[in-house]
Amino acid sequence: MEVEIKLRLPSKEAHDKVTEALKDSYIETHDQENFFYEGSEKELNKAKVSLRTRFYGVDKKCVITMKGRQSMVGGVGTATEVEEDCNPVEARKWLKDPDALLNLKGSNILEKVRTELKPKHLVCLGGFKNLRQDYNYEGLKMELDETSYEWGTCYEIEIETEDPEPTKAKLEKFLESKGIPYKYGTKTKFANFRQRTLE
Repeated sequence: MEVEIKLRLPSKEAHDKVTEALKDSYIETHDQENFFYEGSEKELNKAKVSLRTRFYGVDKKCVITMKGRQSMVGGVGTATEVEEDCNPVEARKWLKDPDALLNLKGSNILEKVRTELKPKHLVCLGGFKNLRQDYNYEGLKMELDETSYEWGTCYEIEIETEDPEPTKAKLEKFLESKGIPYKYGTKTKFANFRQRTLE
């Protein structure tokens, strides 16, 4: 089970204030591309799961992820998540031939999709880009995201933690001390993508 603090930042200005405030604890930046897949008869949606491929640095790395529908309460998101590394060159081909992903051998995720969800075919839904900056915050990895959709851009802080409430309280106190506005996240990136929203 993945538990994340998700705080939405209202603007590029707020995002840049976080960058400035945490510049001494910067770790690295990831240039991500995210693409999503669905069964030809919406079998994944009916099972309340999403299937994603995420590319890092164009084709330096790619990860397949199957994620359960996330529960979002008070800025804390909870969802099941399983990930596997895959060949990024092969993964690029799946964007035009999604059934090649469906028939991928040696993948526990796709074996589960085939045997439990049983889609006849997969279709690629498209996706979005995300620029993620990692920081060391209170011994945890803070992810500062700038997510670009065709209809606009969202800014968000995410921290994966097993102790969300105390961590969230510290994070809120930190942002307030720097005069950085925020609000609790209410939608996942995938939900924003599917609904063409910026929430």
